Parts: sequence; structure tokens; C-alpha cells
Amino acid sequence: VDAPEADTAGAAARRGRHPGMARAPVSHAGKKGARIGATLVFVDEAGAYLLPTVVRTYAPRGETPTLAETLTRDHLSLISGVTPHGQLFWQIYEGAITGAEVVRFLQHLERRVRGPVFVIWDGASIHWNKVVQQFLADGHAARVHLEPLPGYAPELNPDEGVWHTLKDKELANVACADLCQLQQELRRALARLERRPEVIRSFFRHAGYL
Repeated sequence: VDAPEADTAGAAARRGRHPGMARAPVSHAGKKGARIGATLVFVDEAGAYLLPTVVRTYAPRGETPTLAETLTRDHLSLISGVTPHGQLFWQIYEGAITGAEVVRFLQHLERRVRGPVFVIWDGASIHWNKVVQQFLADGHAARVHLEPLPGYAPELNPDEGVWHTLKDKELANVACADLCQLQQELRRALARLERRPEVIRSFFRHAGYL
């Protein structure tokens, strides 16, 4: 995945970063991956709560729509990865994601993707801790390569589009009674998104890679 020329990247990158310079490390990783026939997978994590995202909707005139919400801090944790070809990989966990869950996701990628895998993600500690380093040292580094995104640059990660799509479209106005129902809704929504590679590719265009 090569970065576009600076004059076609749109508005200036956030936090005063020049868009071409910000994408340079990602472009370098993409070219390196292409040389060895690797699949690029942009990875990110997010939390899903019972409180729904409220958006405008239709209702009969004079009848204001209402949502019955469950007020709790209970949530599910999600990790997903997307490829420029429109593939989506995901896992859902109860509780926080640690290095152990990150390794399980990397193993999931090894099973689902042929050949070398270039994982591009942010500098979160769970991505670089001892559990992940031990996983690589155990022989997986031959297939799995980890590349960091520039700091404070979520706009450079196309996987952010997964969370925005779930929150603002797929699960908008969906109020779940408990985590079991929330997990069912998440699985259905992710399965729908998984069947729409053109939407996944649009995340890469939005990030300026295609």
C-alpha cells in the first residue's frame, strides 16, 4: 500500500503533521511487504458497551422514538484487522484485551492468511509486551512481521473504519439488555461487514492509501 503524493492527500494531517511524511513509515512497510509477497493487515482494538449510539431515525408523526438503555460499565473488547483487498478478521472478548489475546489474534491471522503477514498497528503496550515478543521468538517471526504506525495517528489506520461503521451504522440505535445480546449483535454486524469487501476497501481510500 503506497501513500499518495502529498498534493493529493487532501487536508493537512492532524496535529500539524504533513500527510506525506506521516504516511511514509506505512508506505515503507507496504513496499517491504510487497517485495516478499506479504499480506498487510491493519489492526486495532475497541470496546463495545451496552449504551447505544443514538442517531436520527424515522417514526410516525407525533411519536418520538424511545430507547430502553441499560446503564452499566460492563463491556466487550474487540480486536480486528483489515486488508487492502477487503478482508476483515475479528475476535470478541469479555474483559480487557491483554498480550495473551493479542497473540491469539496473531495466531488467527496465521491460520487465515497465506504466506507472510505484515501487521501494522499503533504503539499500545499490549502490541509490544513480553507475551507478544515471546510469541515471535518462538518461531512465528518467520511469518509475522510487526510494524508500528506513527504516534498519535489514528487517521492512518483503516481499521478505525470498522469501529465507526459498527457504532454509527450497523449498531446505531441498538440497545442491548446484557452482554450476551450485545455479543450476538456484534457477531451479526461483523459478519455482515465481512461480506462487504468494497466497504472495507473504502476505509483504505479514506485513509489515503488507495
